[in-house]
Amino acid sequence: MASQQTGTSRRRRSAFIQPQSAEQPTRHPAVALAMALPCAVVLMLLFGGWDQMANQAEAVANLIGR
Repeated sequence: MASQQTGTSRRRRSAFIQPQSAEQPTRHPAVALAMALPCAVVLMLLFGGWDQMANQAEAVANLIGR
């Protein structure tokens, strides 16, 4: 016969769920923007994103008829 476990069962926490603690408050969205914006500008300049953005804006303006 199989033995049964008595008492309270232990629950496992999911590996994807992290408890919210008071030591780590959430970051303000402006801080995230200040961290990501310089990176985005550098990547845009390095890979010619400025020219592509200008071409897309010109194409949209031509479609609108301006």
